[in-house]
Amino acid sequence: MSRTRIAVLGAGSWGTALAVSLSHSGHDVSLWARRAEAAEAIRTSRRNDYLPHAELPADLEVTSEIRSALEGSDVWLVAVPSQSVRSVVGDLEDAVQPNLTVISVAKGIENETLLTTSGVLRDVLPDADPSRLGVLYGPSHAEEVALERPTSVVAAFPDLEVASVVQELFMRPALRVYTNADLVGVEVGGSVKNVMAVAAGISDGLGLGDNAKAALVTRGLAEITRLGLALGADAHTFAGLAGLGDLVVTCFSRHSRNRAFGERVGKGETQTEALGHSTMVVEGVRTTESVRELARRLEVEMPITEAVWSILFDGLDPARAVGQLMARDPKLEGAHFDVPGFDGTEA
Repeated sequence: MSRTRIAVLGAGSWGTALAVSLSHSGHDVSLWARRAEAAEAIRTSRRNDYLPHAELPADLEVTSEIRSALEGSDVWLVAVPSQSVRSVVGDLEDAVQPNLTVISVAKGIENETLLTTSGVLRDVLPDADPSRLGVLYGPSHAEEVALERPTSVVAAFPDLEVASVVQELFMRPALRVYTNADLVGVEVGGSVKNVMAVAAGISDGLGLGDNAKAALVTRGLAEITRLGLALGADAHTFAGLAGLGDLVVTCFSRHSRNRAFGERVGKGETQTEALGHSTMVVEGVRTTESVRELARRLEVEMPITEAVWSILFDGLDPARAVGQLMARDPKLEGAHFDVPGFDGTEA
């Protein structure tokens, strides 16, 4: 692939890992850090405290000047927390050039608008080609990507030709990229899984065992699917990398901030206490608020999400929440596809 100028907005662990990967592929990469002191520390040491095992290539630029990072770029990779996408990208409308591709790796649903990150991008970048606004999601902890351990993700764009270009841009010997035109489904799967990861962590903290966690992940996927179908997604997406794949890794991995946060809550810590142990954003907390509100507006049944919200924001005891979930009315498995216009036969 021809050499591409790429601006990576966000110097957290994932933004850094992808910046290093893209630089190793021979692209011109500029990594933007919000704080000047952080940018200087990364630039001089060629290391990032968020990802200490990754050494930054000598030609990877690091800056705290966002306009400098964007200069001459063909691609913007948005790697800030999902609730910050609007504030970071919202001031950059005048920097949009023809054929600009904007890729979000932030996973979440904005609290105020209930938009996914691609929706936020369309909102703040009205002059950008909407077919070139998409996401790169999937089971991909930065720690393992930095060590070049085999990883697979999915590039989701409304236009599969654009997705194919992004696919080629990111492909590496240890990073395999698939394409998908179901942007809604990929974003719902990649965002709501953080809520389920918090629930999985709570289960771990309570010591409920493997049976409970397996059931939680399975029924969590049912909730994700229900919400996605109500928003017009393709059911098949949820059996893919941004659905089942991302859900599994986030619910079980030792690298998962959302699962670790939930485990502390399950052991009795408050939300504030549990968040105090993480130096990076735990996306599942604020996404729980968004998903619960979205589900209520769409009249989609999401009992696990409701339980997580009640624990985090209404003081419900985690053990009592488990009892309430187990005491729900008996159901027919497969009823989670009970969405208007979808009879479940395609699942």
